[in-house]
Amino acid sequence: MRQRLALLVTATACLVLVAFLVPLAVLIRAVAEDRAVVTATGELQGLVPLAATTDTADLAALASGASRPVTVYPPDGPPVGAPAPRTPAVELAARGRSLTAEADGGREIVVGVQGRPDGTVVLRTFVPAEELTRGVTRAWLVLAALGVALVLVGLFVADRLARSLVAAITELSTVSHRLAGAELDARATPAGPAELRDVAGALNHLAGRIQDLLREEREQVADLSHRLRTPLTALRLEAEALADPAEAARVTSGVDAVERAVSGLIRAARRAAPAPFLAECDAAAVVRDRVAFWSVLAEDTGRAVRLDLVPGPLPVPVAAEDLAAAVDALLGNVFAHTPDGTPFAVSLTADGVLTVADEGPGLPEGAGERGESSAGSTGLGLDIARRAGRALVLSAAPAGGAVVTLKLR
Repeated sequence: MRQRLALLVTATACLVLVAFLVPLAVLIRAVAEDRAVVTATGELQGLVPLAATTDTADLAALASGASRPVTVYPPDGPPVGAPAPRTPAVELAARGRSLTAEADGGREIVVGVQGRPDGTVVLRTFVPAEELTRGVTRAWLVLAALGVALVLVGLFVADRLARSLVAAITELSTVSHRLAGAELDARATPAGPAELRDVAGALNHLAGRIQDLLREEREQVADLSHRLRTPLTALRLEAEALADPAEAARVTSGVDAVERAVSGLIRAARRAAPAPFLAECDAAAVVRDRVAFWSVLAEDTGRAVRLDLVPGPLPVPVAAEDLAAAVDALLGNVFAHTPDGTPFAVSLTADGVLTVADEGPGLPEGAGERGESSAGSTGLGLDIARRAGRALVLSAAPAGGAVVTLKLR
């Protein structure tokens, strides 16, 4: 913007200067020419009374006494004074006319002196081009310097104005990027023109509104999660009351896992601000643990599980709780959308790509759309997995079934 404003001011200043300085330069040259011609004409007119009363023999002395070269043409006889040919202007002056005519290298001024008994005497002087343009070059240089100075002053003023505008716009851009990076406490300082101050105020209001909405959402999620503790407590008491110790331990372990998930959800909901990609965990360990958890249910439903994990540790920029929730969501979809006895496979490569494939009926209609499900669930499982990784890809296996690929880094 600064460059464009500078270019605009330069172009405008140049057009204005050309519109004023070119006619002024032409006027200066015309004034200089008129001044030189008027000066020479005045000096020649001063000799007219003397030429009208001086004898023909003394006309040479009259021409030599002039302050500039003067040629005198008597009515009869050769010219005296400064040597000069008899031009058409001299012929016209001999008929009683006085005039100024263009000549090679300047202008000639001729005056016809009448009233002598022997005829008309013609006085002629020549003004060279150097005298006609004397001082014009210097005046033009002064005008050019003045024009350059005005352009520079205009550029300086435009730069100062553009700097204030650009600084305000740059601050707005910086604040917007900080807000996009989850720095919700970022605020813009209203500065610059009224329009930019209004934009800064609107951006600050938007940031505050976003904070309020996120705070309300976190409180609602935390409250909902907290309400789950009551049925979990009742479920734990029921599990502890089971007669079979092994069955009681298994159910209690499941309740503990759910309670840990709920507690993690409450802590996540009450975080002051999200910090994506700042946490880190061992993906191999998390995936192995979650597959072991689901393997118990897979055994009960007659599902074969094939696990292919890269040797750990495999650090990925995802929190352990988020990755565990993503794996649970993907495996839960397998159990929800495929019949009992359907085998599935879980693999994790060294470049952080997690793949869950099953041999079920394939992808259901609406799969991958948030809130869409054909199995009576919330339809948010894939969205949970998508937010935990960098990218989520759904595809169909060549032999049938669904393949879900989650890129963790």
